[in-house]
Amino acid sequence: MSKFTAHSADDIAIATIRALAADVVGKANSGHPGAPMGMAPVAHVLFTRFFNANPKNSKWFNRDRFVLSNGHACALQYILLHLLGYKLSMDDLKQFRQLDSLTPGHPEAGHTDGIEVTTGPLGQGFANGVGLAIAQAHLGATFNKDGFDLINNYTYVFTGDGCLMEGVASEAASLAGHLQLGNLIAIYDDNHISIDGDTAVAFTEDVEKRFQAYGWQTLHVDNGDSDLESIYNAIAEARKEKNKPTLIRLRTTIGYGSKQQGTHGVHGSPLKADDIQALKTKFGLPADQSFYVPKETYDIYHEVAARGAKLEAAWNDLVASYGQKYPNEYAELTRRIAGKLPDGWEKSLPVYKPSDAAQASRKLSEIVLSAIVPILPELVGGSADLTGSNLTRTKTMVDFQPESTGLGSYKGTYIRYGVREHGMGAIANGLHAYGGIIPFVATFLNFVSYAAGAVRLSALSKHQVIWVATHDSIGLGEDGPTHQPIETAIHLRAIPNLDFWRPADGNETSAAYYSALTRRHTPSVLSLSRQNLPNLEGSTIERALKGGYVVHEVEGEDLTIVSSGSEVSIALEAAQKLQSEGIKTRVVSLPCWSIFDLQPAEYKLSVLRSGAPILAVEALSTIGWQKYSHEAFGLTGWGASGPYKKVYEKFGLTGPNIAAVGKKVVDFYKKKGGEVVSPLVKAIDSIGGEHL
Repeated sequence: MSKFTAHSADDIAIATIRALAADVVGKANSGHPGAPMGMAPVAHVLFTRFFNANPKNSKWFNRDRFVLSNGHACALQYILLHLLGYKLSMDDLKQFRQLDSLTPGHPEAGHTDGIEVTTGPLGQGFANGVGLAIAQAHLGATFNKDGFDLINNYTYVFTGDGCLMEGVASEAASLAGHLQLGNLIAIYDDNHISIDGDTAVAFTEDVEKRFQAYGWQTLHVDNGDSDLESIYNAIAEARKEKNKPTLIRLRTTIGYGSKQQGTHGVHGSPLKADDIQALKTKFGLPADQSFYVPKETYDIYHEVAARGAKLEAAWNDLVASYGQKYPNEYAELTRRIAGKLPDGWEKSLPVYKPSDAAQASRKLSEIVLSAIVPILPELVGGSADLTGSNLTRTKTMVDFQPESTGLGSYKGTYIRYGVREHGMGAIANGLHAYGGIIPFVATFLNFVSYAAGAVRLSALSKHQVIWVATHDSIGLGEDGPTHQPIETAIHLRAIPNLDFWRPADGNETSAAYYSALTRRHTPSVLSLSRQNLPNLEGSTIERALKGGYVVHEVEGEDLTIVSSGSEVSIALEAAQKLQSEGIKTRVVSLPCWSIFDLQPAEYKLSVLRSGAPILAVEALSTIGWQKYSHEAFGLTGWGASGPYKKVYEKFGLTGPNIAAVGKKVVDFYKKKGGEVVSPLVKAIDSIGGEHL
């Protein structure tokens, strides 16, 4: 890397960014001008001197990745995207934080051209950056050959005090240090300000020493406000380190140039009009013009864009040559970049018949993974220190580890996340955001709650992340109520664009994986049992893929029992007992509410039909079942510690007791009289998959 050379437009370009930040936030009368103004110099140096990307093709695969973890500073990112020539106009900047604009209040992946990951909840973007770096290291190790360094990009993360206070960033940073991710460079905006004021009130640790303990290289720049050469040198030094991620602590003044610079008053509030005018005058810009961009500023950024276009063109030529020499690897790489699954992969999914042995659905999950992992190399798995319980590491998998550890290699597809559920979930979002990878991660269902922030952003960002969530009810037994999820399922079922699968047997487990792997823009949680489950009469992969189906049919029924997962077999036992007492009972398995909701209204009404009461049974909170049933039986409080069959008996989740409950429901509705209408029939909530 050559030495820093000043450009005649450096000062005016940085002034432009600062003034635009003030204008953008000022016009919206909402937002955060302080961090963009403080970080303008480092943003300018990074993007004009180091960053490799082509604004005319924001999806060029080997582009450098940029993450704004302190997403409240998004005015900075939007300004840079506009100056570089991404699909973001000056009019878009003027619509900052307005309804349906391309410049929302925090960066949203898939919404604004050039945004890699959705950030805003602090720390998430930092952990996403670790995932992006892992992805590059893995794909580079898998596909690069001598003379063909196809995948070699860097990941740059801007991060702030708030991000580094959040536990999710600490979890991810710890793992990144262990994994020796030399392709990851985080630039820490050390401005000493948070919403409550000076960070002296709550955040006084030595951040550099903490990161050194994680195994990071740490560098610092004492004057991030104007010392462009030191900023340049720090980034150049970071790029030289190949065996450690780097944290650059950049001392900046929040709201630099404003009358309120250095105070929390400029963190999350627009500048006053006179302050904006004075700032522009100070920086040599016309005080009477808003959203002003000098020609010199556009010119220097258009030079960067032209450089990026040339880099991509050269890369495309290199890939073409690679295809000539390594046709099989080329075909595989291009398939994975396109997000296409291999033809016929689904034929490997296990199929079961009722006579097959009962097995825990976590074991059925392992059988699926063992069948598909060799066929789908894009599957990159891992567990939060529960591999032997989650059953997620198949015999063919190699650990993703630095070769120097002797524990694996970067070609490996199994990540040992350690006890870091939240970091794991956020890293998985970064893995998917990179492309060419479908991540699956694992823990106990109860501990998915630790990762709720990352799961929510998976759904919002349309990341295809698969959660293997075992030990999914009071059926885990002896570990007791601290580990038994009660409220977790309804929390996850309530998240938009998240498929929560709770399979009842082998075919339903295969269906859950089929859905999770083909729903390219939706994360999935597979809720799996510790205890053995029998294979059901009437279950098939095809039927389960509708999200709900009749597993036991009778005509002229007195009752329908609807259930999911481990309780479906209990419902079938109850139905048999009721039948012996002359009470005709249908049973419906509803493994995935969100998939069932997508089915045609006619089908759904054939499954949960009018004419008889519907009773829902699940060994979890019953909240939410009102949408599909007239009555619900389940847990109204915490579980208990003991052998799982005893725990089920304690809470009445047995065939005989559910039969007794069902009889009570039938008697109540007969006494009540009148027509029993399906709960799916509503005045304002369409049952055709479109919801208000």
